[in-house]
Amino acid sequence: MLALSDVHLSYGHVRAVKGVTIRVQAGEIVTLIGANGAGKSSILKAISGVQRIGAGAITLDGVPLHTLPPHRIVAAGVSHCPEGRRVFYDLTVRENLLMGGYLLEKKELAERLEWAVGLFPRLGERIDQSGGTLSGGEQQMLAIARALMCKPRLLMLDEPSLGLAPLMVERIFETIVELNRGGLTVLLVEQNAHVALEISRHAYVLETGRVSLEGESRALLADERVRKAYLGG
Repeated sequence: MLALSDVHLSYGHVRAVKGVTIRVQAGEIVTLIGANGAGKSSILKAISGVQRIGAGAITLDGVPLHTLPPHRIVAAGVSHCPEGRRVFYDLTVRENLLMGGYLLEKKELAERLEWAVGLFPRLGERIDQSGGTLSGGEQQMLAIARALMCKPRLLMLDEPSLGLAPLMVERIFETIVELNRGGLTVLLVEQNAHVALEISRHAYVLETGRVSLEGESRALLADERVRKAYLGG
């Protein structure tokens, strides 16, 4: 489905991604783990077109994405929920969600809005509140729901559990698994490496912009190098 081939990305003179090759099959949850600054978020930004790559290729079902602007990538079926939630604080929950579904026709948009608040009932309870008045967990729900409004085939999540209480983290991961069981492909960047590896099928370990390890998630959970570096021994 999604393929990155020898992708390079730089910020000025700083090389953030150095020849990364990644594959995501349809219907999978694939996770990227690594320390801060390893290049994980940069890879998601490259896929969504927010950051342009310097070399290599990014394709979706064989169709190049790296030459397209972000709105065309969304139309192709790729949605990006960035780190830090990034909800519109001055817009209501309803308005935030409608922004996420801007590509849909009016009837379909209304149906998708109903589906989104069904997925996260708390958003339905807060539907007319501004995004800035929500708790951190509620904002994360809103960010994920907004990313889902455009009916993506591939959802990219960047640190969805960051800063959340344990019960909210559990709810977020349950939702990711539920969405995947419904057929959604997920590319996940997550600081909680243990949980990310438990729910994913395949994983890539990034170090200083390069893939240092890859394989089935269960195998990496048992890998001594991964356990020492990311799982607390």
